[in-house]
Amino acid sequence: MAEAAPGRRERKKAATRRAIADAALEMFLDRGFDAVTIKEVAERADVSLATVYAHFPQKEALVYDEDDEMRDALLAAVREREPGTTISSAIHHWLRTVMDEYHEHEAQAADFNAMVFSAPSLREYERSMWLRHETALVDAIAEDLGQPATHPFIRVFAHYALETWAFLDRTDDPDASLEATFALLEPGWAAFERSVVTGD
Repeated sequence: MAEAAPGRRERKKAATRRAIADAALEMFLDRGFDAVTIKEVAERADVSLATVYAHFPQKEALVYDEDDEMRDALLAAVREREPGTTISSAIHHWLRTVMDEYHEHEAQAADFNAMVFSAPSLREYERSMWLRHETALVDAIAEDLGQPATHPFIRVFAHYALETWAFLDRTDDPDASLEATFALLEPGWAAFERSVVTGD
């Protein structure tokens, strides 16, 4: 059954959220994250301070306004993968898609990364965001394979698969590093996934 289209109220809320996030990012990139107050963001977006906080409980969330969408896309990569595709291959493909989008907007992405690196609270928030995604990924994989979420293979794989994204910022050749990471991860994971499916 197809999902019902969002109603007028939901569309208005989404548009307001988008306008706030866009205004905030423009100001952060222009002046620096720490130099801009939430009150100034509210004024630029022409909304009340309470409205900003209703959508974004803390200042750092204004930068990562697509946090939930990224998590949902990651989990969908696992849950909606083609039959015969390993979970490792599905996540590899998802990260490759994210990387390709990065390349399409490389100049803007470089400005964004510079802003994040200049603000310790943003770096900490980004780290906690990926840890939340890691926990969600562990749960999704465990459910998919019928294994406990405490299984060490699942926890280790989820950690290193997602840690790849942070690592890519520190390499001279991110594309080659992404491929190298999954060239190492895929054989071991594929063997584990196969053993779970066949019961060997």
